[in-house]
Amino acid sequence: MANGKFIAYYRVSTARQGASGLGLEAQQEAVRSYLNGGNWSLVAEVTEVESGKRNDRPKLAEALRLCKLHGATLIIAKLDRLARNVAFISNLMESGVDFTAVDFPKANRLTVHILAAVAEHEREMISQRTKAALQAAKARGKRLGGDRGNFADVRALGPAVSVAARSKKADDRAALVAPIIQELQASGASLRTVAAELNARGISTPRGGEWSAVQVKRVAERAA
Repeated sequence: MANGKFIAYYRVSTARQGASGLGLEAQQEAVRSYLNGGNWSLVAEVTEVESGKRNDRPKLAEALRLCKLHGATLIIAKLDRLARNVAFISNLMESGVDFTAVDFPKANRLTVHILAAVAEHEREMISQRTKAALQAAKARGKRLGGDRGNFADVRALGPAVSVAARSKKADDRAALVAPIIQELQASGASLRTVAAELNARGISTPRGGEWSAVQVKRVAERAA
């Protein structure tokens, strides 16, 4: 039995299929049947229309962004439609978003990790080749690295690193919310109206609180 918030991600191969609903209706029905009976909320449904030849998935990026905003789980109808897609796997793994597939819900994490292991193996091979190149350069007498400074200098960097980490987190959150703010402002909404709409949608601020007009302005400026 499903519980919690979900963002549904559907994929059709051509624009013609997307317009006709061919394949899309079956995916929608599978997702809704899986969720039926639980204490759940389907926050949004996102449909990707792709040719199969391109690796960029803008609608997948949108679905993952919505999952982060709402603390939701990404749900798809059939694992085999996406599991062999390298772009999907890499985006999913990097996002850290919880994920489930209707046709194989208990295998989602295992399957994703297995597929990710293939990419990890390739990264290890690249790392080994890089180390070998560095060793060869060192053997030729090339000096590697620089002055590392003293221990006091390293400790002094601690607060700066912490501030940088918090700033990056705020930047990441601003990037997630910015498209929604821009969309609302484009429709003529004031800062106060945008703040009220974000709160109504259950989207929290970077600190987990409610939005105000001032916070909306700061996030919009940060994103810009």
